[in-house]
Amino acid sequence: MALPFSTVRDLLRFGVSHFTQAGLSFGHGLSNAYDEAAYLILHTLHLPLDTLDPFLDARLLDHEIDAVMKVIERRAKERMPAAYITNEAWMHGHRFYVDERVIVPRSFIGKLLQDDLQPYVADPDHVSRVLELCTGSGCLAILAAQTFENADIDAVDISHDALEIARRNIGDYGLDERVKLYEGDLYAPLPTTKYEVIVTNPPYVNADAMAALPEEYRHEPELALAGGADGMDMVRRIVREAGKWLTEDGVLVVEIGNERANVEAVFGGLGLVWLSTSAGDDNVFLIQAADLPDARRGDRILHASVI
Repeated sequence: MALPFSTVRDLLRFGVSHFTQAGLSFGHGLSNAYDEAAYLILHTLHLPLDTLDPFLDARLLDHEIDAVMKVIERRAKERMPAAYITNEAWMHGHRFYVDERVIVPRSFIGKLLQDDLQPYVADPDHVSRVLELCTGSGCLAILAAQTFENADIDAVDISHDALEIARRNIGDYGLDERVKLYEGDLYAPLPTTKYEVIVTNPPYVNADAMAALPEEYRHEPELALAGGADGMDMVRRIVREAGKWLTEDGVLVVEIGNERANVEAVFGGLGLVWLSTSAGDDNVFLIQAADLPDARRGDRILHASVI
């Protein structure tokens, strides 16, 4: 019996149709059925991920077609994010190992780091210590190490499983000597020190949004997504304590997804700076150390009902 497909073009057309018919959700690095089908096909066939056109009409061997069909079917039937199928995620041109023990890397902070957090960090070369909270796969810690070349990076996560993956990624980038991992609850496991920069992409999805998440997102650890009733449970704690850990001219950078209204309801009295990203100005905020609550300075302590 003749196989129904023979070329990459055939498989690409089928993949796009199958993903669209299945009503898949995207957002784990790729945003549409065409790009995701192309990525899965190229990865499965061990072809360059940025070179599709020369291979579109290449005739495939039976076992190659079978391998691609299995991947396409798994994505559609199990609604498994593509990153978990391939065990890799790409963010701002960098590859990271991932599996279901850790959230799929996706963060606007990565691009902000590549832009040196300008103009809020005066001289990236003079940054000596950076902290990432809720590091997950370690992706932002790695990008921070590349941005601040003279800095040591501390990265924290409460998940032992996530830290195993972060350790693997840090090793892949040869950063074991500069990026130190800590297991624990936010600032709790850290030694007493000060940081010029703290970055975090914490759990921030509010309860209503968690209940409505597409199935793809339910493959990710709930611990890395759920932020409580208003999404601010973890963010409150991060902001409340950050002043103790920043240098006088330090900055805190926090990614909060679609939760700007909830952020402003809680922290509207602080000097929030909303940073521009490819998705607009509502996803990442920055607070300078002087505008943060600090247990040592009564004039900056927020009212308990707010924090």
